[in-house]
Amino acid sequence: MRKVSLMMIGAFVGASATALVSQTQLLSGTSAVAASAETYRQLSLFGDVFEKVRADYVEKPDEAKLVEAAINGMLTSLDPHSSFLDHKSYRDMQVQTRGEFGGLGIEVTMEEGLIKVVGAMDETPAARAGMMANDIITHIDDEQIQGLTLNQAVEKMRGAPNTAVRLKVNRKGAKEPIEFKVTRDIIRVRPVRARVEDDVVVLRISQFNEQTFENLKAAIDRHTAEVGDKLKGYVIDLRNNPGGLLDQAILVSDAFLERGEIVSTRGRNAEETQRFSAKAGDLTKGRPLVVLVNGGSASASEIVAGALQDHKRATVMGTRSFGKGSVQSIIPLGPRGSESGALRLTTARYYTPSGRVIQARGIDPDREVLQEIPDELKGKDETKGEAGLRGHLKNDKEERGGSSAYVPPDPAKDKQLIAAYEFLRTQRQGAANTTGPAKVPN
Repeated sequence: MRKVSLMMIGAFVGASATALVSQTQLLSGTSAVAASAETYRQLSLFGDVFEKVRADYVEKPDEAKLVEAAINGMLTSLDPHSSFLDHKSYRDMQVQTRGEFGGLGIEVTMEEGLIKVVGAMDETPAARAGMMANDIITHIDDEQIQGLTLNQAVEKMRGAPNTAVRLKVNRKGAKEPIEFKVTRDIIRVRPVRARVEDDVVVLRISQFNEQTFENLKAAIDRHTAEVGDKLKGYVIDLRNNPGGLLDQAILVSDAFLERGEIVSTRGRNAEETQRFSAKAGDLTKGRPLVVLVNGGSASASEIVAGALQDHKRATVMGTRSFGKGSVQSIIPLGPRGSESGALRLTTARYYTPSGRVIQARGIDPDREVLQEIPDELKGKDETKGEAGLRGHLKNDKEERGGSSAYVPPDPAKDKQLIAAYEFLRTQRQGAANTTGPAKVPN
């Protein structure tokens, strides 16, 4: 069986290929032949169409792109999250999940067709060179980049460590463009940022990559010691966290639990069901927790929020989460693995410890806290949620849409964060996870 990566919001069940063989053996010979004959007839039809396009289209088409488009069409017809990853996309995905790459250490965005610096990460080549938020990058290695996509510009700035790149930027207030020569280094994305707010530790988890749990553990150890006996509790901020690796979601949940199921994944066949449970050792020693979610919290974020909510280990605040409760497996293709790309295929749904379905429904907070939305963003702050995506997997319960994903840039105006502080400061420490999960109707 081909090795399969456990990617993002889920895991591929290793027994599925064997189960498929066993299932085929149970079919009657007639029905198996009939199914095979119909399948091959359809494949023959595809071959006929491909040959007509290749021979008669008004311009000579790229045959490799035709095949890739056909594969993608097949996969995207299944659901919004299944797709084909070509060699470059597969490589980029691996870079993202590793959480480290050769680059400069700047976060950029596209604004009105311009590449704008959001910020330079601490202790990176970009920060040491003096690049600043709101710098507009106009040239990379003397090549004008206006007209490039954001991904194309990022690709040009990334590269092997110890290689140099020249950037020209426009900075507000500067009379002339500023030129930087920056030497690339290994950049490690920080998926966890922690800070102390008097007697509360805030743990902001922005994604679930390979570094998340270790970063979280280090942050808890460091800031718990810093605050000492006056510590009231922790805020786990999962707002606008789109998800990531399943194993990291399990480890993060386990960090706050002593026992019990964290999540289960269920595929098409009953024998593919997998259950993941906590091990003893709550890193926070049972101190009160608040989990913040909103309409941008999806997938692995919902696994963590759902597990801690079901076990009554945390109080969930904010607005309803996105509702992405499906599992994608990353399956390398071809004899040379990543050089042939990979298949991203939805293989299961996941469920919270009490059996709640998340798909197209989301996690409802224990306490809904709405933000004050600026006038210019009203009507634009809400996500459609999984239920609003065309072709999404249905569930057998009530479906619910998304919610607001707005988070004020100024923490002093962040009503959800303020509510979390107030809640924790009125709580007392209790025993952690002393009972099983709540029986929540689903």
